[in-house]
Amino acid sequence: MNLDLDGKRAIVTGGSRGIGLAVARGLANEGVDVVIAARAAEPLAAAARTLAEETGRRVVAIPTDTGDDGQVEALVERTVAELGGVDILVNSAATPWSAGASADLAATSDDVVRREVEIKVLGYLRTARAVAPHLVEQRWGRIINISGLGARQANSIAQTIRNISVSALTKNLADELGPKGINVTVVHPGLTRTERLTQRLTAQAEESGNTVTELEAELAKNTLRRVIDAAEVADVVTFLASPRSIAITGDAIAVGGGVPGPVFY
Repeated sequence: MNLDLDGKRAIVTGGSRGIGLAVARGLANEGVDVVIAARAAEPLAAAARTLAEETGRRVVAIPTDTGDDGQVEALVERTVAELGGVDILVNSAATPWSAGASADLAATSDDVVRREVEIKVLGYLRTARAVAPHLVEQRWGRIINISGLGARQANSIAQTIRNISVSALTKNLADELGPKGINVTVVHPGLTRTERLTQRLTAQAEESGNTVTELEAELAKNTLRRVIDAAEVADVVTFLASPRSIAITGDAIAVGGGVPGPVFY
């Protein structure tokens, strides 16, 4: 299937590693010129060079803290200047969730919740607010918010709040922007194979004597009983960023390999 993405222009936040980097690669492989944004300048620049060499597309690194409204506005302004416009926004910048951190009521301070919401919810709002006028003017665009299956399971107060809030933001944007030609969706990854997970499991393998593959198998509680790779999440996001996804907006797309048991409808 031709996704009709050739020549489109995208911003991917959190684009220096993990799911964000995989999404940027997926889009560039389909002919999209991409701006990747993250806070750390050096890893971001290295990722941009690698993607440009791999894909032959223009990939621009713009260091950005999405917790700062001024930096977000500058990100969009520079994107438009560098690429001539913007068609797609993928929000993937978020503070990593700390597996094993205390998550009960007593441990959930105001500051813990504020930290989780500041980047993954308000950061997504800032970027959408800055990009939307450009999409509205051209009467076409895609916004894809990366959330997580933590929205569907009460593992932690703060984690659930931030992920559900992204879904609520998505639906509100979709309803407002849909009549203006803009589709907005939220993607819920589960446990995903990224650089961070591989590094953690490699360290555990050295201590335990097990292989990374064996440790992954122990973690894979999804329907498929295997860990989903970041590139497989990116495949779904790339489709949602394309004109072919016209029939999907305002909805949550789970990309965790299936959750055994519950029926979502």
